[in-house]
Amino acid sequence: MKLSDMLLMSLGSLFKRKARTILTILGVIVGTVSIVVMISLGIGMKAAMLETFESYGGLTTIDVEMPSRYSDNGTEKNDKELEKMMLSDDLIKQFEQMEHVTAVYPELRTNVVYIYGRYTIDEALIGMSPEAMEQMGMELKVGDYPESGELSVIYGNMVQADIYDNKRNRFPYYDSGELVDIDFMEDRIYVVFDSDTYGKAQAGLNDENGNPIKSPKKYVIPTAGVVAGGIDDYNSYAFYTYCDIDALKAELKKIYKNKTIPGQPTKKNGKPFKDIFYTGLKVDVDKMDNVEGVQAQIREMGYEAYSQAEWIASDMQVLTIIEAVLGGIGAISLFVAAIGITNTMMMSIYERTKEIGIMKVIGCKISDIQALFLIEAGYIGFIGGTIGVLISYAFSIGVNWLLTSTGAMGEMGMAGSISKIPFWLGPVAIIFATLIAMIAGFFPSLRAMRLSPLAAIRAE
Repeated sequence: MKLSDMLLMSLGSLFKRKARTILTILGVIVGTVSIVVMISLGIGMKAAMLETFESYGGLTTIDVEMPSRYSDNGTEKNDKELEKMMLSDDLIKQFEQMEHVTAVYPELRTNVVYIYGRYTIDEALIGMSPEAMEQMGMELKVGDYPESGELSVIYGNMVQADIYDNKRNRFPYYDSGELVDIDFMEDRIYVVFDSDTYGKAQAGLNDENGNPIKSPKKYVIPTAGVVAGGIDDYNSYAFYTYCDIDALKAELKKIYKNKTIPGQPTKKNGKPFKDIFYTGLKVDVDKMDNVEGVQAQIREMGYEAYSQAEWIASDMQVLTIIEAVLGGIGAISLFVAAIGITNTMMMSIYERTKEIGIMKVIGCKISDIQALFLIEAGYIGFIGGTIGVLISYAFSIGVNWLLTSTGAMGEMGMAGSISKIPFWLGPVAIIFATLIAMIAGFFPSLRAMRLSPLAAIRAE
């Protein structure tokens, strides 16, 4: 018997009993939808979690901090040991030569005070290269990255929430949800670099000679841009201000001259080192899988290194378990559908016993008879699986739209979509449903093969 004949004959036999066939296919549909939706939820949660982590900072970035004067065992380093361990251009070259490291970006952090009328913002000013700002994913709502060597400021999108009202002694946003009317791009904002002295002067303190501390010089620094996002849209650049690192270095040297720069290490005698050292490094790795290895190498060199990967890994393990459990729940539904297929095929054999006997008498191969019933079962799995996958796509789109439009994803602290069906899952689900159906139809097909031709013909 030709394969085309068996396909047509099986399809015709299947729909002679429409009600039973439709109900059996319905069971496969439910099972397929259960598996695809459950797995898509697991995959979607993983993707949404990674997208959320990505918004907080690069998943392939390692943050290296300035080392302390004291070792882990509590011993104090001498000046030469401390200077050798500082974050410098030579250390950057060492990191760049490490395997899997694609780039190393230095940071120089200092605390400043921004002054606008009666309002002040006590904020960190972080020097980075314009290239680093772009490569590390800093998106701007307005303005542009500062020119190399030009001292201009980029304000984080949530900096406006940190404005302090000196007249009323309160933070307007945190106290009442009010935002101070300020345009970072257009308004004149003064900057005080010596924030410690400024604070003492504002408090009316005296110096060691008993004289009132004078407020340090104020500078007018133009605004380069503002980070993209609203007042409540957190990202890794939201709460800080940024400028070109070379321009910041030059400005700090000019302001403090031979004095100690706040945030910079000092010798045991309290005097500053000759050079200005970086307060942090961002090490970019080629793949997330290699982050932990590079991070371990950096720690072996005696530096504190942190990354998103070390705490993402534990979260991903939990989500993998959840994904497996959800997939198992869906598989149970398909297993129940397989029992229904077995029942349907057994009933079909009982009803077609005489037909099977006639086929054997006229010379039909036993293997062809088995193939007929396997193909029928395969049809049930294929049709049910295909419809189930289409319903799963519709369900996934609907759930994602509902959670996004209602803001539920944001309330859960997650970005992206909660349900995500990868391109391979649909075809795999259809093939899986078809195979399960054919396996369920295997034992009934054996019974059809073993029927005695004469007994089958005599059957009523």
